[in-house]
Amino acid sequence: MSTESSYYVPEQSKLPIITAAGMGLIAYGAANWVLGGSNTIFLAGILVMAGVMYKWWSTVIDENMRGMANHQLKHSYVLGMLWFIFSEVMFFAAFFGALFYVRVIVNSWLGGEAAFGMFDNTPTDAAVANNTMLWPGYETQWPVMVTPDQAANGAAAQFVGPEQAMSFPGWDRLLQWLPLWNTLILLTSSFTVHVAHTGLKNNDRKKFITWLAITVFLGFAFLALQVEEYVEAYQHMGLTLDSGIYGTTFFMLTGFHGAHVTLGTIMLLIGLLRAIKGHFTHDDQFGFEAASWYWHFVDVVWVGLFIFVYVLD
Repeated sequence: MSTESSYYVPEQSKLPIITAAGMGLIAYGAANWVLGGSNTIFLAGILVMAGVMYKWWSTVIDENMRGMANHQLKHSYVLGMLWFIFSEVMFFAAFFGALFYVRVIVNSWLGGEAAFGMFDNTPTDAAVANNTMLWPGYETQWPVMVTPDQAANGAAAQFVGPEQAMSFPGWDRLLQWLPLWNTLILLTSSFTVHVAHTGLKNNDRKKFITWLAITVFLGFAFLALQVEEYVEAYQHMGLTLDSGIYGTTFFMLTGFHGAHVTLGTIMLLIGLLRAIKGHFTHDDQFGFEAASWYWHFVDVVWVGLFIFVYVLD
């Protein structure tokens, strides 16, 4: 038991090294899966991480409920969560940067245009030579429906573009556009988790649990629609991981975001189960508060995805 004048030091644990091993399995397994191998190693890593999170979170929750977490330790939790979210911001910044690079710079050069249209719209000699010698026939476009390989090699091309893009389908089909519904769902869930937080701060447990349950439901609804979107992309639109740079960036950005929504939904679900058991008070609520911060973060990322991946052509 710690006091306010001392810092609680947890017992030695093997969980950090097991976590590192699990993340290594996930990284190696994901690469092997993308390259056409089995997904067994990837799933094994997922199971290891699920077990670690269950054990680690259970330990932290138990220590807090027994009063072993003093003010200094709780402050370290806050700082840890802030740094974690900052690292996630940098993670998605790298992928948005990759999208910008291939869309604005590389795509222009492959099509024989000057990147950015710098100073004027006159193609540079290097860009023209690149287009005529390496990728003849390719024209700059986004989404890339005809890949440079396809334009240059025709039926012998290894990388073939999709038959249809996920971009804005037109006003007549707006209500059938799944990304729009997912946007409305996530924006609504950001509001509902805020209402739940307000209820907790005001010691209104019924309001807290009700609105938190609604948020969890919306999280699962988002994931269900994203699965439906992927099924539609693969089966009806020819949009896959192999369909050129558009398919790669689309699934890279939306897939990683979906993974983060899954994690956020699990965090909120655990918070809901704890709330039903009587955990959290208006002055001891960081377990829920951290999950709500993370949820707002994934909502903001989705707004960026909706604009740059779906809306802007």
